[in-house]
Amino acid sequence: MQQVVISGGEGGLGKAVAAVFGAGGCQVSAPGRGLLDVTSATSVAEFFENRPVDLLVCCAGMCRDSLLATTSEDDWDAVVAVNFEGARRCARAVLPEMVRRGAGHIVFVGSRSALHPPPGQAAYATAKAALLGLTRALAEHHGPDNIRVNAVLPGFLETPMTAAVTPRRRDAVIADHALGRLNTVAAAANFMFHLHHSLPHTSGQVFQLDSRPV
Repeated sequence: MQQVVISGGEGGLGKAVAAVFGAGGCQVSAPGRGLLDVTSATSVAEFFENRPVDLLVCCAGMCRDSLLATTSEDDWDAVVAVNFEGARRCARAVLPEMVRRGAGHIVFVGSRSALHPPPGQAAYATAKAALLGLTRALAEHHGPDNIRVNAVLPGFLETPMTAAVTPRRRDAVIADHALGRLNTVAAAANFMFHLHHSLPHTSGQVFQLDSRPV
């Protein structure tokens, strides 16, 4: 049975991913921050100790939007710590066992903000852009180990993380979509299931899932 770990498992996307993979016959662990604090090296090390992982999905994320000039050092560090360093830390924890077994898959949940940063999202966009660099670097390095690494940009989703967005901003986001509608957590989760189970030869790729221009 495939062993799947989803960081940020108590978030809207994390729950959807867990449900899809669980229904698909995988053994799923989707811890929240109480069990897997991705900002803590100790928490990550303890969680993954003696835990073989076939698929790691890095869903943990956060936003503290502000212009660079008005972003505090603490806010900048917090956003980078979760969105980039947390994903890096989890990937580093699972890779040795994946290398030993000669198989594994890591999926980083990125953001279109990495490619087209909106005003006031400097820290988040920077962290997610770094994640795309890590995706390609790890895919290239660990391809010979039969380890796949991909990034998924699910788009603006209706989740608790985006609940505070104003109606005006939400309407502006929708207007950027060629289809005039947002992606859903269910569709994003189903894509990840397809990517993992049906595209075994795909690695080092960045998949944008909504209908905005790349």
